[in-house]
Amino acid sequence: MADAPTTLILDFDSTIVAAEGLDEIAKLALADDAEREAKVLIIEGITRDGMDGRIGIDESLRRRLSMLRITRAHVEAVVKLLKKQIAPSFRRQKAAIRRNAANIYVVSSGFRDYVVPVCAELGIAADHVVANDFEWSRDGVATGYNANAPLAKPRGKPAAVRALGLKGTVVAVGDGATDCEIRDLGAAQEFVAYCENIERESVVARADRVVRSVEELLWIYGLPGAPSFPKSRMVALLLENIHADAAAHLASEGYKVETLSDALPEDELIRSLKGVSILGIRSKTRVTAGALAAADRLLAIGCFCIGTEQVDLASAGGRGVAVFNAPYSNTRSVVELAIGEIVMLMRRAVESDRILHAGGWRKSAQGCMEVRGKTLGIIGYGHIGSQLSVLAEAMGMNVLYHDLAEVMPLGNARKAKSLGELLAKSDVVSVHVDGRRENTNLIGERELKKMRQGAHLLNLSRGNIVDLEALAASLKAGHLGGAGVDVFPAEPNSNKEPFDTPLRGIANVILTAHIGGSTAEAQQGIGMFVANRLVDHVNTGSTAGSVNLPEIALPPTPRAHRFLHLHRNQPGVLAEINGLLARRKINILGQSLRTSESVGYVVTDVNKTYDDAVVDELRAVAGTIRFRVLY
Repeated sequence: MADAPTTLILDFDSTIVAAEGLDEIAKLALADDAEREAKVLIIEGITRDGMDGRIGIDESLRRRLSMLRITRAHVEAVVKLLKKQIAPSFRRQKAAIRRNAANIYVVSSGFRDYVVPVCAELGIAADHVVANDFEWSRDGVATGYNANAPLAKPRGKPAAVRALGLKGTVVAVGDGATDCEIRDLGAAQEFVAYCENIERESVVARADRVVRSVEELLWIYGLPGAPSFPKSRMVALLLENIHADAAAHLASEGYKVETLSDALPEDELIRSLKGVSILGIRSKTRVTAGALAAADRLLAIGCFCIGTEQVDLASAGGRGVAVFNAPYSNTRSVVELAIGEIVMLMRRAVESDRILHAGGWRKSAQGCMEVRGKTLGIIGYGHIGSQLSVLAEAMGMNVLYHDLAEVMPLGNARKAKSLGELLAKSDVVSVHVDGRRENTNLIGERELKKMRQGAHLLNLSRGNIVDLEALAASLKAGHLGGAGVDVFPAEPNSNKEPFDTPLRGIANVILTAHIGGSTAEAQQGIGMFVANRLVDHVNTGSTAGSVNLPEIALPPTPRAHRFLHLHRNQPGVLAEINGLLARRKINILGQSLRTSESVGYVVTDVNKTYDDAVVDELRAVAGTIRFRVLY
């Protein structure tokens, strides 16, 4: 005979919903009462006393209801309200809850009138809800409730659970002392303190286990639809002042989020990565092969910026760690800064600003020019360069560009025959290339000499692109008329550290602290874009947008198990995986394989329950880098 299934006995208030139903009704019923605020506070205090076990449920119900005149309209309104307050992990796991609904009961000291319709949203049937009932008058006013019903009396929950006649393991799950009583009085084998919405120390102290999400509950008891590892036990570490929206989004998905405002040097990063599943960085943190080797649980890295050269991508891919970035989200911010600096440099506004701040006065047109009619040379005609081209042309500038790739010019922009031609013909040169090794000192002494006398140079791309010593010499010699630099070969890890550059103190030079993408709009956009990529990867195995792994975005398959298999790109891996599943008579519902030069990635959905031996065999497939059961 098969083992009896595990049955979950769920509380409703502050467990399934992030509120206390009767307290919410009180706010509605007292809407027109002159003493509403005071009475609501009293009612909420009575609720807390009951949850903590300081008073019995009979006294708690009697005292609260004696202060209220409840109508059916109030109940209808609170149902709508509570549906919106279903706890986040219950909303995320609706499919899994429906899948396990036959073995889930809701036992609540609240009232069926609002508990049943809210539970129906999760697929929990009315006959699996045990709660109190209001008594109603003909005109729809609650006249009372059955005070002799088990759930209206002390120790009522254990009695209600025993009356269900359940077999096998029974687990009580809730946030209050009355939920703990179900185990204490022998109606359940275990009590789990559920702390997603509220954590009561007195209740946690009595619990066999503590969970903070449905995912964790499913995982602990090995129930259908359980994740391979619950999000509430996954740590997301966000460094370098990543936008708060990213942290909030990851937290709403159930991750434990830790944030730091600064970058971390390698030795500190190695220590901090222990137990971390998701790492978020910007441009200053260097994720080396050594740091990746120390990361025991790392699944993904989010670069909340455009560039990814700060990450050892090959090492990350070799360990099955997906890397994502935000290639477009700060494009407009960088372009607007470039436009602003072009105008300010050509009007020598920075020099004027410094003189006036020092108490002097200089009103002169000497060396000041309009941008209209001048030529802008753009090195790197990608997303930023091409958008800069459009805005510059709208301001009346002529645009030349140089790019190694064949790209379509926008507007009247023209492709220069060579980098030398661009440098020689441009009044302003703006650099927008990536930080790959071959671009180091792309603009050095030789290139600067090719530029026009009095021309201006902007570097808002990467710190290694321009030789700053050579640039400083050209500016001091009077060959170039000005420069705007936002990125530097060596940058402080925090605002507390000092900074130096050969360009300090030179006239008509704008120095900014790597702020090209540092606008509220850009950082918010980057935060949400990269956070969504990270969430999709952990939730579905998607590698869409990854810069180091083959891209797969297989849609979820209902009632399936998903296997994620990352391996070295070598012959026979897919055949071995499918042969193994065939021998186990496990049917494949959907499968996708993509490969890069060094790595292969297979996502497989199967429709049959598997045992641990299958997982062990899939992990043992030759060439496996990482194998993960998603759900």
